[in-house]
Amino acid sequence: MEPEKPTSAGLERVRDKEGNDKGCWPSGKVADDCREADIAPILQKGQKEDLENYSPVSLTSFPGKVSVLTLHCPWTGPRMQREQMFNGSSITEFLLLAFSDTRELQLLHFWLFLGIYLAALLGNGLIITAIACDHHLHTPMYFFLLNLSLLDLGSISTTVPKAMANSLWDTRAISYTGCAAQVFFFFFLMPAEFSLLTVMAYDRDVAICQPLHYGTLLGSRACVHMAAAAWGTGFLYAVLHTANTFSIPLCQGNALDQFFCEIPQILKLSCSDTYLREVGLLVVSACLFFVCFVFIVLSYVQIFRAVLRIPSEQGWHKAFSMCLPHLAVVSLFISTSFFAYLKPPSISSRSLDLVVAVLYSVVPPAVNPLIYSMRNQELKEALRKLIQWTLHHQQ
Repeated sequence: MEPEKPTSAGLERVRDKEGNDKGCWPSGKVADDCREADIAPILQKGQKEDLENYSPVSLTSFPGKVSVLTLHCPWTGPRMQREQMFNGSSITEFLLLAFSDTRELQLLHFWLFLGIYLAALLGNGLIITAIACDHHLHTPMYFFLLNLSLLDLGSISTTVPKAMANSLWDTRAISYTGCAAQVFFFFFLMPAEFSLLTVMAYDRDVAICQPLHYGTLLGSRACVHMAAAAWGTGFLYAVLHTANTFSIPLCQGNALDQFFCEIPQILKLSCSDTYLREVGLLVVSACLFFVCFVFIVLSYVQIFRAVLRIPSEQGWHKAFSMCLPHLAVVSLFISTSFFAYLKPPSISSRSLDLVVAVLYSVVPPAVNPLIYSMRNQELKEALRKLIQWTLHHQQ
């Protein structure tokens, strides 16, 4: 005897205690894969809001079909089988946070980000070209600065162009592959940049506090090895975090409350405790970043102590004007990124998360060229020669 087909009342959408729609049951319908197998969820006992109280029952006379196709039906009971319907492989795209619902404000955000992006491209591009073309700048400090500009170009190009395109075309979508690529390159470039900033602080510390040992401690081979270690650290971070994040089952939709694919926002979509692995990895990463930050601060303390022993006030002004802005940007980056990735969910809000993300992902790559060029006479002279050479060959 065939079981009675359930009514639409037995297929109401599941709601949690707060009344939020969980979206698990299409109202009055059966999931496509279950409909094709003539299977329907039947309430056996208890509350109809509890998924565990439903069992799949065949609507045909082929009972053997049930045992085979039940594994693909989201109403089989065990939690892991239900998660298979919502894991990352079933999501083809994510929806990023729109800056505004008003078209005029969307275009304003587009032009604002375009200005910041072009300034970052111009500033970092000029620094890279000047250092590469002027042999007087082929020193350890400028070698690290060239690498920093390359990382800045990459990091800001990972997030800002997609945000600009979404604002311009009035869309929020980013493909699953595109989101994974954003996470990978962001976690490749930003940790590499912070590692390089640590190396640059060490370089300045040795140059000012141990000038007689500078050539020995920071020879060409040592500089290449330190830069390679910074890039390698970023690559390792990227592989670990990307693989860990996108192996987590997702069942809370596909909307991210951020203008790029940020790991904490992706973890909010998780439907199992496996996200705790990524949280633990983020905490370990934060601890390592904090150790690097302490090293940077101690290096600058050593520099300031050495500078204060110089009787010339002009030397004081030059050293402080170069070091303090650098330290300020490093502090801004580490504080905002720590807040974004380690803050408790209770103090999270869309506007706050958006501002914090802009401060640690957009501001440093845009202002680093100003900090390292405006206060550096050698670099400004190299840029002046480069511009003169370019104008001369255009005439």
